[in-house]
Amino acid sequence: TQAAAGVSGVIKMVMALQNGVVPRTLHVEEPSRHVDWTAGAVELVTENQSWPETGRARRAAVSSFGFSGTNAHVILESAPAQPPAPARDTPAAAVTAGVVPLPISAKSLPALADLEDRLRAYLTTAPETDLPAVASTLA
Repeated sequence: TQAAAGVSGVIKMVMALQNGVVPRTLHVEEPSRHVDWTAGAVELVTENQSWPETGRARRAAVSSFGFSGTNAHVILESAPAQPPAPARDTPAAAVTAGVVPLPISAKSLPALADLEDRLRAYLTTAPETDLPAVASTLA
C-alpha cells in the first residue's frame, strides 16, 4: 500500500501538469503549525486552482513517506508541447521522432553490454531501420 500511495501521488501530479489544475490538498483540515506559512510563497491548497501558463515548464514535487521510514521524493516537469500524433494509417517510417529510447534488459551487466553492442552493430549496418518500431518491439 505504501508503494501504491507513492505511485498514486505521481499519477495525480502528472494529471495536474497535463490538465493545468493544481489539486487541493487531501485530508488536511488546517495548515501544520510546524511550518512557517508567513515566510516565502508557500501555501496550503484548499481548493482546486487553475495552473496558468507562464511560458516556462510547470514543475511539481511529490513526496511519499512510508510507515517503515522509507521516503521517496521526485520532481516532475511538464513535457514540451508536441505536434499532434499522426493518424493511425500513417506508416511508422513517416513519423520523425527526435529521441527514441530503446529499452533493453539482461540478467547481468556483461549480458547487457553484449546486447547493447549487438543492437548498436545492427542499427549501424541498417540505418534505414524504423526506430519507433524497434523501440516498440524491445518494450
